[in-house]
Amino acid sequence: MNPRRPDLLAAGAATVTVFLWASAFVSIRSAGAEYSPGALALGRLLAGVLTLGAICLVRREGLPARAAWPGILISGILWFGVYMVALNWGEQQVDAGTAALVVNIGPILIALLGARILGDALPPRLLAGMAVSFAGAVAVGLSMSGEGKSSVLGVALCLLAAVAYAGGVVAQKPALGAASALQVTTYGCLVGAVVCLPFAGQLVHEAADAPVPATLNMVYLGVFPTALAFTTWAYALARTTAGRMGATTYAVPALVVLMSWLALGEVPGLLTLAGGVLCLAGVAVSRSRTAAAGPRSAKATESA
Repeated sequence: MNPRRPDLLAAGAATVTVFLWASAFVSIRSAGAEYSPGALALGRLLAGVLTLGAICLVRREGLPARAAWPGILISGILWFGVYMVALNWGEQQVDAGTAALVVNIGPILIALLGARILGDALPPRLLAGMAVSFAGAVAVGLSMSGEGKSSVLGVALCLLAAVAYAGGVVAQKPALGAASALQVTTYGCLVGAVVCLPFAGQLVHEAADAPVPATLNMVYLGVFPTALAFTTWAYALARTTAGRMGATTYAVPALVVLMSWLALGEVPGLLTLAGGVLCLAGVAVSRSRTAAAGPRSAKATESA
């Protein structure tokens, strides 16, 4: 067996996550025009729960171990619940650039919380890569901040989304030591759906009037960027540190720029393209290892 196979599988899982999360921004723009923030979050989570539940039945996955439940509950409330509603709502109050700038504080918070709570290392390459990627995210955000639509409430909601995202990731990491990635994702998604149940009335009312493409985009968000991408995220997170996984998500802004160009015909400017390149360069730096570290020390770092 190739000794690097686990690392390659984890890298592949992280890549799937990043691509699907980037595609989610395009779908949210369509579905968000017809669905309110809470209804969209609940509809997405319900689609995710149904998909994940079916997979669990086929694979005969049982309930997670008791030790995994604190992390599942916290990540379900913060990441699957609070984050999705706050982000959907915040993006209606501020322009896309401002939202991108504020939410991209999340990976930095993940690295800091991971070091404080989980004892994760903060190697210089990770810090340097995150600095480069954040600079790229700032460039992308500034290039998109031309609509003049912003509010204190919107910025606060995006900041809440970033904090909830970071807290959810850090809480999820220990749970993955006691349960599978599929179990942690399935029950975290279920917890998030329960948190969003107060929006059930809105979802039923809006679904009756929404055009089919908007509803299909909501279902897509639940099946792929939620059910599949959160599972591949959990698989990769179980095999590396929270900080390194958080840094990987800085590839999302670059991919969103590319997908918006291809799918929506939104031609990016030079500043946007430069920011996208910086995001990708920073991810490459943050996930690289020094030659001196070697496989053994690298593995020790990832299991910290």
